[in-house]
Formats: sequence, structure tokens, C-alpha cells
Amino acid sequence: MSYLKSLPAETTLLQVFRAYPGPAKHLLAFHEEVLRGESPFTPGERELIAAYVSGLNSCDYCHGIHTVTAEAFGVPEGLLSAAVADLASSPVDARLKPVLAYVGKLTRTPARMTEADAEAVFAAGWDERALHDAVLVCALFNFMNRMVEGVGIRADAAYTAESGKRLREVGYAGLAGLLAEA
Repeated sequence: MSYLKSLPAETTLLQVFRAYPGPAKHLLAFHEEVLRGESPFTPGERELIAAYVSGLNSCDYCHGIHTVTAEAFGVPEGLLSAAVADLASSPVDARLKPVLAYVGKLTRTPARMTEADAEAVFAAGWDERALHDAVLVCALFNFMNRMVEGVGIRADAAYTAESGKRLREVGYAGLAGLLAEA
């Protein structure tokens, strides 16, 4: 239930963006750059990172939507729930596990990050650009999880599925276009 009384009780993030278009257009442009721009990670891998961080934060709205989006990009169904439950025993690709471990630690205990944490990512074959991009996705979704939870946004399974597929099809730039139409 939305805490923003000027919006419907069952408000979606898109409705919040429409109500506050100034910040929304900048947020969506940043999403487009971070999640769809050039990167060593595929869009599916970045959506996987976003959904993983959201799952660790227990943000069901973002975890659900970005899980659907990651799966639409080819991430196997069930992989995210297994990773959130126990990353070490999950079927996540061995090269991505250190990245998820890194963003997991950054999410849970940011002041405890060490050079050794970064070295584990590099040892898996990723470069500095990849580490930077993983940190940006992590930071963005820690921000978004707090925004969503802070304004009381929830979604049912049908909206989650629709929104995740829409993100796969039109990206974040497409969402910005939807705001312009409103």
C-alpha cells in the first residue's frame, strides 16, 4: 500500500515516476546507462545483479521484476532464488559467483569491503570496468530498494511478470518514453 496519499493505494513505481517526473527522468536515464549501456556484463547479467541485491534486501517488488527481466534475457528460472538462499551452493556460473559475493558484501556490510574482495572478482577473469559496473548496479539497486520500500510500493504476480517483460522489450529508455506519453 502506497504511503503517498495523492496516489492510489496500489501504486506502481511507474505511477510514482509519473507523479514526480523530474527525478524520474534522471533515474531512468541512469538505469539505461548502467543496465543497458556498454559493459563487460550482458544486460541479463546486470539484471541478475540487480535482482540478487534486491533479494538480499528483501525488496520483493524489485527482486520480482528484475528476476523476470533477467530470466527474459536468458538467466535460468530458479537461479536467483537459489543464489539468494545460498550463493555458494547455487547453480550460478562460477565466473559470476565472486561478483555476486562482492555485491552481496557491499550490500550487507559496505564498510568491510577489502582489496581481497576485489581481487576475487579479478581472479575470476573480470577487469576493473566490470568491478565498477557491478558496484554501480549494486549501488543503484540499494537506492531503488529503499525508494520502493520507503514509499510503500507493492506488486502482484501479474504486474511483476508484465513489468519484467516490458523492461526486456523496451528497456529503461522505453519507460522514460512512457512517462513522456502520460
